[in-house]
Amino acid sequence: MSVYDKLSQLGITLPPVSVPAAAYLPFVQTGKLVFLSGHIAKKDGKPWVGQLGATLTTEDGKAAARAVAVDLLGTLHAAVGDLNKVKRIVKLMSLVNSVGTFTEQHLVTNGASELMAEVFGSEKGAHARSAFGVAQIPMGACVEIELIAEIA
Repeated sequence: MSVYDKLSQLGITLPPVSVPAAAYLPFVQTGKLVFLSGHIAKKDGKPWVGQLGATLTTEDGKAAARAVAVDLLGTLHAAVGDLNKVKRIVKLMSLVNSVGTFTEQHLVTNGASELMAEVFGSEKGAHARSAFGVAQIPMGACVEIELIAEIA
């Protein structure tokens, strides 16, 4: 099954690349690696604001991370032209806007990791990962994730 068939099956429409909010590129390719800049969680087209452990639950955060993953896929599509060229999702790095006592950043980030496995399969979608709790994310967003992918 192609990646696009899987996305259609999941009811996912890829969004266009977001215009960078500062002085950076949305993606950079070097060799066979594509580095995607951090994408913040959005809900209804606006930053998905909140802090895990204060105004948002782990499940809210997981949904936000999944939404970020959809945006990342849209940018990855723009970067490589065809998601079927993705050989592997190499790494995700996740920043979770959370209170100091919140310790479930890894569970929040599963929202993105699980979608990558659904879309690319358990082999191509499996990746290395980091999940950090941070005091704040630009625009008050609850989650920001960056991605590295290898293309064939």
